[in-house]
Amino acid sequence: MLEMNYIADRYEIIDKIGAGGMSDVYKAKDLTLGRFVAIKVLKAEFSEDMNFVTKFRTEAQSAAGLEHPNIVNIYDVGSENGIHYIVMEYVEGITLKTYIEKKGQLTFKEAISIAIQVGRGIEAAHAKNIIHRDIKPQNIIISTEGKVKVTDFGIARAATSNTINSDVMGSVHYSSPEQARNGFVDGKSDIYSLGIVMYEMVTGRVPFDGDTTVAVAIQHLQEDMVIPSIYAPDLPISMEKIILKCTQKNPDRRYESIMALLADLRKALINPQEDFVVMVPAVNQDKTRIIREGDLHQIQKEAETVHVKPQVYEQAKPASGPASKPVQRQAPVKKQPEPEEAYDYEEEEESEVNPGMEKAITIMEIGAGLIIVAVIIFLLINLLGGFSGKDKGNSESSEQTQTQATETGAVSEAMSETAASEAIKDGVVVPNVAGKTYEEAQEILNGQRLGIRENGSTSSDEYEVGQIVSQEPAAETTVEANTTILVITSSGKGSIDIPSVEGKKEAEAVSALSGDFKVNKTYSHSDTVEAGYVMSQSPAGGSQGKSGDTITIEISQGKEAVTVPDVTTTYKSEEQAKALLTDFVVTVTRMHHEERPAGIVIGQSIEAGKQVEKGTAITIIVSDGPTPSQNITTTTYKFKATIKAPSDTSNVSGADIILKDSAGKPIEQWLDQPISRFGADGLSLNKGGIFSKTGTLTITWLDLDGVEINTETKTVEFVPES
Repeated sequence: MLEMNYIADRYEIIDKIGAGGMSDVYKAKDLTLGRFVAIKVLKAEFSEDMNFVTKFRTEAQSAAGLEHPNIVNIYDVGSENGIHYIVMEYVEGITLKTYIEKKGQLTFKEAISIAIQVGRGIEAAHAKNIIHRDIKPQNIIISTEGKVKVTDFGIARAATSNTINSDVMGSVHYSSPEQARNGFVDGKSDIYSLGIVMYEMVTGRVPFDGDTTVAVAIQHLQEDMVIPSIYAPDLPISMEKIILKCTQKNPDRRYESIMALLADLRKALINPQEDFVVMVPAVNQDKTRIIREGDLHQIQKEAETVHVKPQVYEQAKPASGPASKPVQRQAPVKKQPEPEEAYDYEEEEESEVNPGMEKAITIMEIGAGLIIVAVIIFLLINLLGGFSGKDKGNSESSEQTQTQATETGAVSEAMSETAASEAIKDGVVVPNVAGKTYEEAQEILNGQRLGIRENGSTSSDEYEVGQIVSQEPAAETTVEANTTILVITSSGKGSIDIPSVEGKKEAEAVSALSGDFKVNKTYSHSDTVEAGYVMSQSPAGGSQGKSGDTITIEISQGKEAVTVPDVTTTYKSEEQAKALLTDFVVTVTRMHHEERPAGIVIGQSIEAGKQVEKGTAITIIVSDGPTPSQNITTTTYKFKATIKAPSDTSNVSGADIILKDSAGKPIEQWLDQPISRFGADGLSLNKGGIFSKTGTLTITWLDLDGVEINTETKTVEFVPES
């Protein structure tokens, strides 16, 4: 116990309210500002140890810059007479650990509400490069107003690009595998710990437990947790998968950030049974490891310490033989190709040919073929042109010979014309079939003594699906009859990249898409995306689409707002209040009340009529009845009265009438009562089930514009109900 009543002549110590491994916590009063504070004081046995003092100061320096509704604020830090202390916000409430112990298991909505508030606090810390490193229910406080705050950044350390290994000082039940093995720690360690906290909230137990901290740490490293739905059968699939993603042993398989986790938690609150959580697939990167006998002895020695079953290691023991021979885990055997041993080497040797000689032979064969063709052509030319050559070359020919030569030339010319005519007759001009269907092109080409064959398809923005895009030979060329024309058909419009418009403003997104695509817009509320910005698109950005395709974009309308109902002014029961608060996450606290019987709501943490986000946490206070030392009657009373109208009603439109109990709480309200209801005998009022002996009746008369004329209030006595 601290032996001084004041610290720094400013803080008056009132009482000790807690203790940790390194420090004690006291409730104190700040005499300067007139408020209660919590003061954490380093324990005396550590004050001489500069390592502990340094860590203690680091805690204050790390957390002092954090200001967030879900984080316990740090006000002051200092030292006096060897006492090192931190002054922080005083939060009246209980720890989440105590709350879980009292309730056993939390409801799905309670767990998500708490997790979101804790996540917001962690998100604020991560934004300033501070990792908590010790997230656990003992460090989460639920105030009497239902606000959740994260405290004790006792081992938080500013995370930089040179983050180093950290000492594992947090509770081992919530430590990440990388903390358990004293490895690299970053923000994903807080995500893992928060996943374990969520597991405990919904199941009432931690996933890993053991006789020693080492045994629990080994489980974090090696064992698979029992899925939470085994202990909580009604747990929605979304919440279970969120917990499982948070608690992956490989940090790369967890959420990338607290922000991403919060987005899924909010979505789970709205659509709890939707299986939307994307799990990162596991990648096996294990390599073959050599385990020597000395290593085995060391592992087995450690195993005995942490109570691991020895038979686990029996399978890894080396076979009998020299102790120095290592035992190697059997890696998967990769099948090798069969060796080519079937050669007949004698045949191979006989068949070998000099590569240069082989090339020469090939060239000579080609040359010989060309020579033969040239000779045949030469002979044909000479044979066909021989007759005319002889006649023309004979200078001694007679007139008859000259005449024969002339006739022969005429016949030759006629034959040439006939050959040309036959060539035109046998040749075909290829028609243009682009834009025709295969059947249409086939009919056209067959009519010209040409064949057709499809030679594949290609995308085209010009031609519809099935129409011919190109042909070979090309249109207007002359080919022989019966030539087959190869055609390529259209497979439709070509694929183009769909731009990503997520996160863009509505007008900007439409402008980016409308050039090539049709745009369909839908609207919905979002807790994470600002109003007017695109939340999602389908098909996704970066995928392929065709010009003219419809792209659907979902545009945020901002956070959905709901109005807080009044559950305290008309003697509502706990069940009636919860029925009115279905848009909220409801937490119930109880306290004695001298006038309201047990089960009646007497207070709410958010005032009625206020606009808040859907899914906001709200606490209602339910009466536990009068304190046991009080003998308060539970007799109920009734009210009955007749209200007369003013003598002059020419400028009176009606009245507002409010009946309150002795504590000033409204019992019943008759608002906007028109003057016509009063009649000659007045307006009759009746109300039963009143838990107060006396009360007040207030009548406010309104003019024709609904403006107050005057108000009269009088005390009334209620009559006991029989």
